[in-house]
Amino acid sequence: MGAVRFLLNDQWQEITSIDPKKSVLDYLRENLNLVGTKEGCASGDCGACTVVVGTVGTNQSMQYKAINSCITQVVTLHGKQLITVEHLRQDGDLHPVQQALVDNHGSQCGFCTPGFVMSIFAMSKDEEALFEEIRQDELPNKDAQREEVLEALSGNLCRCTGYRPIIDAALGIKKQARKAKTNDCFARKQAKTVAELNAISSQPVFFEYTRNGNRKRYFSPTSVAELAEILSAYPNARLVAGGTDLSLEFTQALKGVDVLVYLGRVAEMCRLTESDNHIEIGAAVTYSEARDTLVGYYPDMGELIDRLGSRQVRNQGTIGGNIGNASPIGDMPPVLLALGASVVLRRGAQQRELPLERFFIDYKQTALRECEFIERIRVPKPVDNQIFRVYKISKRIEDDISATCAAFSVFINDNTVDDIRTGFGGMAAVPKSAKNAEEILRGGQWHRDAIEKAQQALSNDFSPLSDFRASAEYRMRVSQNLFMRFYLESQQGADIVRVTQHA
Repeated sequence: MGAVRFLLNDQWQEITSIDPKKSVLDYLRENLNLVGTKEGCASGDCGACTVVVGTVGTNQSMQYKAINSCITQVVTLHGKQLITVEHLRQDGDLHPVQQALVDNHGSQCGFCTPGFVMSIFAMSKDEEALFEEIRQDELPNKDAQREEVLEALSGNLCRCTGYRPIIDAALGIKKQARKAKTNDCFARKQAKTVAELNAISSQPVFFEYTRNGNRKRYFSPTSVAELAEILSAYPNARLVAGGTDLSLEFTQALKGVDVLVYLGRVAEMCRLTESDNHIEIGAAVTYSEARDTLVGYYPDMGELIDRLGSRQVRNQGTIGGNIGNASPIGDMPPVLLALGASVVLRRGAQQRELPLERFFIDYKQTALRECEFIERIRVPKPVDNQIFRVYKISKRIEDDISATCAAFSVFINDNTVDDIRTGFGGMAAVPKSAKNAEEILRGGQWHRDAIEKAQQALSNDFSPLSDFRASAEYRMRVSQNLFMRFYLESQQGADIVRVTQHA
């Protein structure tokens, strides 16, 4: 058996047996009596439980990211460094982030403060990483800096509504971090931390946990071959990468898990690579890791990803997971349907590639066979004369589930529609393309009359339901309107994707 080993600040923690579903938050508070990290929602929404996880980057320096500890299983920390608010104070002095909150009167009742501190700390580490890569005259203007701060803090809620002093503190830290590296203990010990984490990064992890006669197992494979072997032995195992969806079964539905398999150390599934015609996204690649590449080819995807969830959620959640849970309101499947993406599936030593439109069978049902898993997602790169747009409709602008999500990709040559693909979420039991509407447009002229016919055809493609997010009538009407919006925006000509832009 291999134990879970990780650094808590600079002290080793070793776990040889624990309920695999136990969260980092519960482990800190119940096992270690570190109660600075707070529980607010237990669903990854409020940010009170924010901690920072450090991993060794490809350049052999530490990379830090803020995560929600309430929806992260402690067993997934193997080979990483965990930093909590208790560990920031050094040599009797507050960390610069903590001091900035004090100086700007950024703490009201104090319950949410540790989460804000950790989000600002992670942001400061991102800024330090840019220290040697930018010139001072390349610093963003004040408005842009404020927007960056708001984005970094978007996953932290303050019920005292005291955001202004918190934002002021974060702005001060941001400016300070870009001008000079913070000489905190984490920076001073970076080389030692990297060496220690590298020493255990490839160690196998497997253990059993028994309580009241119930035996549970945890696996953390490092290759797809190992993963395939584990699933052959335990076909009913639950797979977890980011855990932003699965964890809610533990924290909200109070369900257990008999066999849990973590994908975050499977090397092949953590890679993002490119071929001449495709972007290859490993199923365990997070939104944060995939964002820049995807947006580089499809700029309109940026707003969708940024609105998909908080930074903490995007740091954990994976595109493979968004596909695998087969939710009808997942935001990435409509985009990938419109782009003609496919999934590469594996069972044992066998692989097969399946168009994404054939992957979703029915509500929460997929084409996955027993012991089969998503290895990677293949996204076609754009071509000349392709226009792509995606629209997310939700009650809140940020960090909210879609009432409907619509994506469109049209290929126009001399105002003739050579091809068109669509993807809709929230309109059926599965993410789905509007086949009748597409057929009306394909091969015809790209003009308003044809779009109006396609709008009407949507009623033959979908029969949406009413729920607390939106009524069926609203979903249908807004989806029809989005079709027209896409057409009107395409007439501006500014959003045609040209391959030469990415050479």
